[in-house]
Amino acid sequence: MILKDLQRMLICLNVKASKAYLFIGLTSLLFVACVEDKNIPPKARKVSSTILQNQTVSQELEQLSAYGFFKGKLSKLEPETNVYPYDINTPLFSNYALKERFVYLPHATKMSFEENGPMRFEHGSILIKNFRYEHLEEDNQTNASKLIETRLLINREGKWIPLNYIWNEEQTDAYLNYTGSAVPIKYRHTDGKLKTFEYVVPNNNQCKNCHSIDNEISPVGMTAAQLNKEYSFMSAQINQLNYFKTEERLIGMNNLDEVAAMPVWNDVSSGNIENRAHAYLDANCAHCHSKRGSAKNSGLYLEYQQADQRARGVYKPPVAAGKGSGDFQYGIVPGKAEESIFTYRMASVDPAIRMPELGRSVVHQEGLELIKAYINQMQSSN
Repeated sequence: MILKDLQRMLICLNVKASKAYLFIGLTSLLFVACVEDKNIPPKARKVSSTILQNQTVSQELEQLSAYGFFKGKLSKLEPETNVYPYDINTPLFSNYALKERFVYLPHATKMSFEENGPMRFEHGSILIKNFRYEHLEEDNQTNASKLIETRLLINREGKWIPLNYIWNEEQTDAYLNYTGSAVPIKYRHTDGKLKTFEYVVPNNNQCKNCHSIDNEISPVGMTAAQLNKEYSFMSAQINQLNYFKTEERLIGMNNLDEVAAMPVWNDVSSGNIENRAHAYLDANCAHCHSKRGSAKNSGLYLEYQQADQRARGVYKPPVAAGKGSGDFQYGIVPGKAEESIFTYRMASVDPAIRMPELGRSVVHQEGLELIKAYINQMQSSN
């Protein structure tokens, strides 16, 4: 028992097991702080073959390939049996990374429909999100694709376990990482210019900052409203909710016509500017800014369905003034985006100012322009 605890503690210290006894005096003082963090899973194990195909995962694996999610060349992300691709209407902005999403549902397991909030999943279900960039290599002037990380949320007896995997340079596999990392990225920006920045892979403990509902780690994006869109399954366009229902993987949904669809933030045909702005704020802010999220004490609640304008930030003063507020008075000043805390924080990359706090180190120019336009078209009630 002591040896197992020591091995777990050494993950935090990054010390090889062969040198463990040299550090016993020091590590005994650090042991409690390390092992009491319930968000750090037990040490992963190495396996040489895939383990899925109707099975559930009982322990974290060191290599992404070991799960058997994908067939053939791993970086092509071609799903295996019981691994389903999906997409959402309005995603969280992540430094212009492209995302490819999948859900693994062990044989005979189901998703349960929820009108509001994320779907309910059974033991063994795994959400898989891959982050990649399509960029231009300067040396040969050819387009190239690079996977940066893959994030997993594993449902184990109703509890969700978050894990991050970082891809190697050869793009042959991704490896479990608890501590986070900074990856230099060169990508072709939306303005056509080649830009470089540092992409930050979160550490294991940071996952709970965004994936928290009632202080428990949870999926946040896989809701009925987000999934209510068409997707290409086997070259056929079909609504995702209907597809999962037809495949007998979704239960509890009656008539699709009764299910609301989240507007697409940058598609003018999907809703007016207010609805699209609300969708953007839901996807980028409401995982924290809700009555059940990690920022519930702020009084700022940005779920799409939120009807209280003050809770949405209109003429709402910040809970804590200072650098984060830029000395502005209110979250939103109708008709005056330049005087609103929302746009001030969205336009900053300063870690003490920017919002969202995590997962963003560049400004989302298009999203910022949407929120500016939304605020400027609002009528002042003063």
